[in-house]
Amino acid sequence: MADTTVTKVDSKHSPRGPDGQKYLAASVHVGMRLWEGLPAEGPKPAARREYETVGYVISGRAELHVEGQVVKLEPGDSWVVPKGAEHTYKVLDTFTAVEATHPPAHVHGRDE
Repeated sequence: MADTTVTKVDSKHSPRGPDGQKYLAASVHVGMRLWEGLPAEGPKPAARREYETVGYVISGRAELHVEGQVVKLEPGDSWVVPKGAEHTYKVLDTFTAVEATHPPAHVHGRDE
């Protein structure tokens, strides 16, 4: 039998993660989160995550550093961070983006 579950999340009431991200709709296989109005600041400590991330820039600018490569992100750009890749972000201008992670980042402490 096909899964017919429908999930709707109103971001005004979304739970927040440890870094201020809003958790949006999620299924067993993929989860979405919103980074909204992040201020310009130096890079976060580099991390390796046990999930793959794809993202889309809504507003602002940032640099994505992945395994020694630097990718400039601007409105309309999208990106991929492979599972296990060392990466960090540096926000250049107030930044808003949406990301999807596989598997969901917030499950089993993966986002910590």
